[in-house]
Amino acid sequence: MIELAKSSGPLLDASWLDYTLLGVYFALVLGIGFMARRSVSSSLDFLLSGRSLPAWVTGLAFISANLGALELLGMTANGAQHGIPTVHYYWIGAIPAMVFLGLVMMPFYYGSKVRSVPEFLRRRFGPGAHLVNALSFAVAQVLIAGVNLFALALIMEALLGWSIPVSIVVAAVVVLTYTTLGGLSAAIYNEVLQFFVIVAALLPLTIVGLVKVGGWQGLVDKITASPGGAEQLSAWPATGLTGIGDATLSVIGLVFGLGFVLSFGYWTTNFAEVQRAMSAKSMSAAKRTPIIGAYPKVLIPAIIVIPGMIAAVAVPEIAALKQGAAPAGVEYNNSIMYLMRDLLPNGFLGIALAGLLASFMAGVAANVSSFNTVFTYDLWQSYVRKDRPDEYYLRIGRLATVGGMVVAIFTAFIASGYGNIMDYIQTLFSFFNAPLFATFILAMFWKRMTPAAGWIGLVAGTLAAVAVDRLVAAEVLSLSGQGPAFVGAGAAFVVDIVVSVAVSLVTKPKPEKELVGLVYSLTPKADRAHSVTGEDAGWYRSPTVLGVGVLGLTVVLSLLFI
Repeated sequence: MIELAKSSGPLLDASWLDYTLLGVYFALVLGIGFMARRSVSSSLDFLLSGRSLPAWVTGLAFISANLGALELLGMTANGAQHGIPTVHYYWIGAIPAMVFLGLVMMPFYYGSKVRSVPEFLRRRFGPGAHLVNALSFAVAQVLIAGVNLFALALIMEALLGWSIPVSIVVAAVVVLTYTTLGGLSAAIYNEVLQFFVIVAALLPLTIVGLVKVGGWQGLVDKITASPGGAEQLSAWPATGLTGIGDATLSVIGLVFGLGFVLSFGYWTTNFAEVQRAMSAKSMSAAKRTPIIGAYPKVLIPAIIVIPGMIAAVAVPEIAALKQGAAPAGVEYNNSIMYLMRDLLPNGFLGIALAGLLASFMAGVAANVSSFNTVFTYDLWQSYVRKDRPDEYYLRIGRLATVGGMVVAIFTAFIASGYGNIMDYIQTLFSFFNAPLFATFILAMFWKRMTPAAGWIGLVAGTLAAVAVDRLVAAEVLSLSGQGPAFVGAGAAFVVDIVVSVAVSLVTKPKPEKELVGLVYSLTPKADRAHSVTGEDAGWYRSPTVLGVGVLGLTVVLSLLFI
């Protein structure tokens, strides 16, 4: 039995105005669920919104689905603990991969009309790789949903004084209600609402915090005066973040482990995000979805990382924690709540709390809505009950939503045992996303890769990442922070590639005619490009133009913090 970590988070002094604002927000969330229910008449409507949503909606939902506990608790905790190097998770660890997903991967996902990422693997390799990926993805989603549920429960405990177990169950019921009613459409439209609520919550917190510490220069001066502060004001070499003492190896770990393997593995294969793009109404809209999401993503460090840095110098508990003298139970995960406690008056506190709740509910909904799709289509329909009426699979989708949430309640207890949940999240990504990316990238660009290599490579890569984690736990490898995840992801990627190539050379590939539309070299350029007409026309809607623009913005911002 895993013991719950007792939260030392502050009991926030909320007023009737704050509770009123929260009540209005919850009414909106549930109202969207009831309205979306009217448009659900088939399993495709429930699980993929009938592929009918415009690019701006799917783009904002794409980024909002990622704004869960990983962002708000994990990144503010990282900002407080490590400072500026945290921006690597955005500018190296997200933007390039999001552009690659839009320009290179989405034509294959959307063009092949698959309903999920595992289904793409089934068409490319057959049932072996499909089953391995579907099972591993389902496990990953309920584990990550548990992280978001735990974070949501922390807020409810801080606001209402409820225990963590009670808060977890109540939070799960709220999210379960609107996702079960309206399916993916309810989740996506709520995610658009939640994006604006999150920004409205965090922007005032950042501004008030900077005023308190004397502006940006005041923040820099205070961090510089603290032990190890100078390193936390420069993005490189980020040895504190990676846990790798050698500067050169730290940079390699960031660029290869985070910037390539973990980043591309997450953004290009994680169905919780890709599902939003698959719900778009056209190929052009699907390609633009992750790129539209990249524009707010590149600016989000201003309202997430900076508040964490402010907390490190303005919140007594976090400042003491950095110096190794904090009271028992104080964790970096609580940085943003301490900051809200100290800086925000009533009314603004209600908006900030709504923003936090919005963030965590978006994360839980994204995980659960992608879980129910994979469970329904890739596991139940493929291996348990085939060729049933569509109404049957719609019912299974709703039951899978309930089942996934129940399991997530229990996995939330696992997340409660981590002082910095970013460590836990990155470990999960190294297990599940890194080997999957290796399999995908080899499968799309090497037609000789065989069905046997598809599933054997996935299993070998996952075991390599788990082996690194266990070696670190046994202190055979000396790594700290997110270093084990970076090294584990690199090991998973390399082992997957090597094993896949070796197995492919001694097994039989699929005929080329079965790989058209699934392998880059066998797909005609016209099919990859697709003509653009009507409301998708116009140079400013070009996925390539938008992609180059956000990459240029990322380079400019990165140069400011070398």
